[in-house]
Amino acid sequence: MNVTTLSELSVTRVELEGSIDGKTAPQIREELSAALQQVQKLILDVSRVDYLSSAGLRLLLLLYREITARNGKLVLLGVSPEIRTVMSHTGFLSFFTIADSQEEALHAFAA
Repeated sequence: MNVTTLSELSVTRVELEGSIDGKTAPQIREELSAALQQVQKLILDVSRVDYLSSAGLRLLLLLYREITARNGKLVLLGVSPEIRTVMSHTGFLSFFTIADSQEEALHAFAA
């Protein structure tokens, strides 16, 4: 799993690449913990995530709760049709704003 964190102006973008499962989810959480302490606007780019287990869903929910507890917003970027289906069936899709492009993700913060 590769995790890249980029910050531009008031928006933080985290790019994830690989599988998010029971082994990698805790590693991702630990790696992002310090970086996301004060983040209000987070774009989580999952366009290169090829697999999302229940542990990955839990990670997304934890990130969502952490950001919204600070009155922030989290936008998921590049959710594949397969992962979107899993999120829809589990009810997780209703928590998140989904964007198909970087521009759409940035526009979601203005809405």
